[in-house]
Amino acid sequence: MIVIMQPGADLAQTESVIQRVRDAGLSVHRSEGVMRTIIGVIGDDSTKEQLRSMLEAMDGVERVVKVLQPFKLVSREYLQENTVVDVGNARFGGPEVVMIAGPCSVESRDQTLTVARAVKAAGATVLRGGAFKPRTSPYSFQGLEEEGLRILADARAETGLPVVTEAMDSRSLELVLRYCNMVQIGARNMQNYTLLREAGRAGAPVLLKRGPSATLEEFLLAAEYVASEGNGKIVLCERGLRAFDGYTRFTLDISAVPVLKKLTHLPVIVDPSHAAGKRDYVAPLARAAVAAGADGLIVEVHNEPEKALSDGPQQLREAEFGELMRKVATIATAIGRTVPAVSRV
Repeated sequence: MIVIMQPGADLAQTESVIQRVRDAGLSVHRSEGVMRTIIGVIGDDSTKEQLRSMLEAMDGVERVVKVLQPFKLVSREYLQENTVVDVGNARFGGPEVVMIAGPCSVESRDQTLTVARAVKAAGATVLRGGAFKPRTSPYSFQGLEEEGLRILADARAETGLPVVTEAMDSRSLELVLRYCNMVQIGARNMQNYTLLREAGRAGAPVLLKRGPSATLEEFLLAAEYVASEGNGKIVLCERGLRAFDGYTRFTLDISAVPVLKKLTHLPVIVDPSHAAGKRDYVAPLARAAVAAGADGLIVEVHNEPEKALSDGPQQLREAEFGELMRKVATIATAIGRTVPAVSRV
């Protein structure tokens, strides 16, 4: 249930409504819109129904609306305006298509800094790189962990690019937040509810990836776990569903972009690298995602992908990423959006 305050409602009226909700034993999530304050009421449905008529009669209240979706706080019913998530100078959910790029894994200082310089020159506004690598095999490269985080922090210091990397559990979450600007909750952890809650309580921006077998409702309910802890700085990432034909690593659900944009106020980006699994398909999927309305892309780039310690076949070379940026800029312009200034690589 949400309480929509009148445009002219003052602070005292808003606080009075919030106190009435709390007195009833319910939780409150407050959102300040451009014109109105919206108060989300969370808790027992029967209590909310009993409280509804009382709230409607209070000064400053325009109307009380029942949210039908099971995901309350991230629902478009709760907030009509698009949420904009700031990560450094990047703004997810605004008119600009945000480009996240970098290596799959942080393998060395030289490798990471080389790629960071290249993707910034091409127009990327956020640097990605895995310090902790959840791998299917326990014998595969697992990442440099804290040393990898230090390297990412050094790359940020040199290039000015904010950094996003994945946390796998409580211990790595604490480390990631110490070094990085944004924490990624990967596809394997989309339903790790303990980690989602901890990321919510941490308050830092969260990049949440859809699990390979998750429905959109399950995906949004995972985001709800983060939001229910008071953290609305969530960026959703579509990265493909489990494939059955073998020609791609996953099947990219392009339709998820417009559907999510209708269901939620949160920004939506796309990961064409993990969906494709093969370098040749990354650029076409990236172009399709931007045309479908994605708020950004997260693309894997490596200076020597043939020597990569993880996911080499799907990582673009530096020049290929530069070409992708130029084509994405053309598509973004055609649909009334922008990308950062694109230079020749």
